[in-house]
Amino acid sequence: MELLVEPFMELVKCLGRSACTYLDYHLNFDEVVSDLRRELQVLISRKEDINLSIQSEAGREKEVKHEVQAWLRLVQETNNEVQAIQEKIQRVKWYSKGHLGKLVRKKIEVVKRIYEQGSFPDGLTVDRPPRGIILPTENVVGEDSAKEKIWGYLMGNEVRKIGVCGVGGVGKTTIMKHINNELLRVTNFDRVIWVTVSYPLNVIKLQENIARAMNDRSTLPEGEDEVRRAATLISIMEGVGRYVLILDDVWEVFSLIEVGILEPTIQNGSKIVITSRSIDVCQKMGCEIVKVEPLSFQESLNLFLDKVGHHILQVPNLEGILKLIVEECGGLPLAIVVIAESMKGDDDVHVWKNALTELREGVKSVTGSDQEIFKRLRFSYDRLNNFEIQSCFLYCSLFPEDYPFGREGLVEGWIDEGLIDVLPSRKAAYDRGHAFLNRLVKKCLLEKTVDWYDVDVFKMHDVMRDMAIKSIGPEFGYMVKAGMKLTEVPDERGWGNDLKKVSLMKNNISKIPLGLCPKCPTLSTLILSNNDNLSEIPESFFEGMPELKVLDLSETGIEALPNSISNLEKLSSMRLSWCKRLRHLPSLAKLRAIKKVDLRGSRIEVVPQVMEKLISLEYLDLKDCDYVEEIPMGMLSNLSNLQYLFLEMLKIEGEEVARMSKLETFEGIFNDIQSYNYFVKSQDFQILTDYHIEVGVRLSVWSTAQRESVVSINYCDLGEECIVLPNNLQRLEIIRCRNMRSGLNKAALLEKATELRICYFHYCEDMECVVELDSSSYPVLDKLEELRLVELPKLSVLVRVEGVATPPHVFSNLKMLQISYCPGMRKLLPLELLQAFQNLEEIYVHGCEQMEEIIASSDSDASLDKLTFPKLRILLLIYLPQLKSICSVKGVMVCDSIEEIKIWDCRELKRIPVQLPLLDNGQPSPPPHLREIKIDEESKEWWESVEWDHKNLLQPFLKYSSFWLD
Repeated sequence: MELLVEPFMELVKCLGRSACTYLDYHLNFDEVVSDLRRELQVLISRKEDINLSIQSEAGREKEVKHEVQAWLRLVQETNNEVQAIQEKIQRVKWYSKGHLGKLVRKKIEVVKRIYEQGSFPDGLTVDRPPRGIILPTENVVGEDSAKEKIWGYLMGNEVRKIGVCGVGGVGKTTIMKHINNELLRVTNFDRVIWVTVSYPLNVIKLQENIARAMNDRSTLPEGEDEVRRAATLISIMEGVGRYVLILDDVWEVFSLIEVGILEPTIQNGSKIVITSRSIDVCQKMGCEIVKVEPLSFQESLNLFLDKVGHHILQVPNLEGILKLIVEECGGLPLAIVVIAESMKGDDDVHVWKNALTELREGVKSVTGSDQEIFKRLRFSYDRLNNFEIQSCFLYCSLFPEDYPFGREGLVEGWIDEGLIDVLPSRKAAYDRGHAFLNRLVKKCLLEKTVDWYDVDVFKMHDVMRDMAIKSIGPEFGYMVKAGMKLTEVPDERGWGNDLKKVSLMKNNISKIPLGLCPKCPTLSTLILSNNDNLSEIPESFFEGMPELKVLDLSETGIEALPNSISNLEKLSSMRLSWCKRLRHLPSLAKLRAIKKVDLRGSRIEVVPQVMEKLISLEYLDLKDCDYVEEIPMGMLSNLSNLQYLFLEMLKIEGEEVARMSKLETFEGIFNDIQSYNYFVKSQDFQILTDYHIEVGVRLSVWSTAQRESVVSINYCDLGEECIVLPNNLQRLEIIRCRNMRSGLNKAALLEKATELRICYFHYCEDMECVVELDSSSYPVLDKLEELRLVELPKLSVLVRVEGVATPPHVFSNLKMLQISYCPGMRKLLPLELLQAFQNLEEIYVHGCEQMEEIIASSDSDASLDKLTFPKLRILLLIYLPQLKSICSVKGVMVCDSIEEIKIWDCRELKRIPVQLPLLDNGQPSPPPHLREIKIDEESKEWWESVEWDHKNLLQPFLKYSSFWLD
């Protein structure tokens, strides 16, 4: 036979590559089919893990995200497609295996891609749509008449649209935030919708914000067809019932119906409130006007004293000066608050006299009504008395109005600009940046709030931003035209010789005219990000910017960079993240000063070899660069100053990375355990503060932005190798690894990994237990909070004890225990470990076909007949066909914190031993936090027969469902 194969193969080679490929599919057909089944099982396992996680999150005022639901549907569709392919496999003719093998190979790639998409680092659920959101706000001082009038209009039937008007900083938004929160406490309206409009009006953004406020953003059509989007938004609003829509900070008249906002009528019972500095705008939009007047002197004085402290009146000779300063605030709450915070802690009369003089001098460069408010706010800026912090404040004005800053992103921007003094480490710079940010919030120069996902963000008050741009910006050479709907960049006359920072971000700029060469000899920062259609920049554009240090072209449609960038020898930060059309970079050889290159999400295909000459480089991000296949050999080892390195898809050698003595944040993949161990053992590894390391194959996509340190070992044959765990490791994943009898015993230096919180083992075919205990101690197990064990065919026990008593503190901090598809497990929790599980909050047991007992029984030990789990909230038992008992025949479980019990397809279970708490009169009562007991619809007869003391009291909590996640 072999004599025939060789000449046949030679013939196939002559026929060409396609024939070779066909033959390869044919000869390896069975192996390819096995690969497809294996990859599908891995995908299904991830789906089940996600379903279990959803189970722990959903139901508690949470609902599954649309993107997660879509992924789950995609997995099911893919599963159906694979099943169809498997049916074809059963019928396939011998000569057709080549064609079908090709189809199977393609489907394997699809399954792998879907698996990778099934990582949701920002969570699986969101809050169920509330009636609205409670807004953080200060106490309202004065304004009772305006507030009462607005409230009266809202509660009455005559006025449908209300316009709240007044000068900037007078308190319009604060009043409406209070009313928003009070509306949520009454039942007159089904929904209270708060949306900030800002200047200039952007209809697409306004539509998205309204839909998001109603938790329906995903239903809006994609693209910029405002008419279609308006029609969809109207249908959404028609379905929410009676609502109050609060449109904050409206600058120009617009048609409600063209945006997609229903006109409020007596019939639909809805109302609209608009806040604006312009009475004219409110009148033209058909509003009943409520004017917010400045505070009276006494109201102003009370507010000022509340902020600065009433003790200040005890300082001799200060009361008169204080009152004059209060008068200078003009009754504007914003000015009163920021000035009072600026003066807080100063008891020196001379300082207060000087403050009064500065307030009276005012702002010379601004005229008109703005001058009065700006001079008061400028005072607070000047009082910072710290050029670094002042510069950080001004930097925030480069972004569009009402732009939400994330803490990390804002501090990162300050570092790029060089606004934070050079420090020995990036972490030290972050710490200083966070301190600056906290001070700006404390001084009321920035506002701290939350975004749609309840994450802290920071904003610049629109009046404060106006002050920064118009009053201070010109002094520092700022030109800010961010979010102004520009379709082209200013011509050369608009670029001054004294410009230092220019922001044209978030516009509609599609091209820069050929030959445009702005003469900006001092320009240091240019921001053109978020101009999606900007595809090309002419060579001449950068020629007049010799001092340019920060260039931001993120989220543009740029396809190539002009070669003139190569001459920007002062450039220190080049941000090109999510430039999805960018394929190539010009030569970077001259950019010796560059510290940051951010190429995340771009389509570059090759990392320039010359990059190894960028000896000043501190930050390199190649995450999501799917088209880069490799890093040039030796490049990384030459970048000895790197502090931040994200590679994600690219495999590297531990020896090369270990030479980076300053690396603090890292994400990448090592080829094998030896390479990984080499890196972790290196002395320089110990300075890493944030990392996500994978070994073998990339599977997990957990983000280090979450500040979680992760090691994931995937598809490795461990053999005699141990896994060296870093000291500050928080999450350990071991997936599809062989030759590992006990999971954590394969981890060297385990006793040092004292921050380990999460362990996840998935399909390690030789794993028999999580840990073997002998005379050695494993204090790390005391800190473990989450243990997930999935598809471990040989797992039989959690802990195997060899010759010593089991330490009572093992797993003592464990909060969540999941075990799924472990057919070798018969008993989950051994009696000797029971005391260790007092902090357990969630128990999930799923698909363990041989599981007989949850808590091992022992008739000889009567002292354990009462088993206490004081913090247990969720008990989920799914498809356990051999499960006969949860604990011993006489035993009862005391778990008064229980919230959910779900028992699915456990037909052999005869008794539920959860003991009901007793009232003061000695009568049993359902657990105080119990929300539901859920069983499958086919188990109604089982429920009737199962034993549970006082089961009749639990009937109101019983729910039948066709799917256990419902």
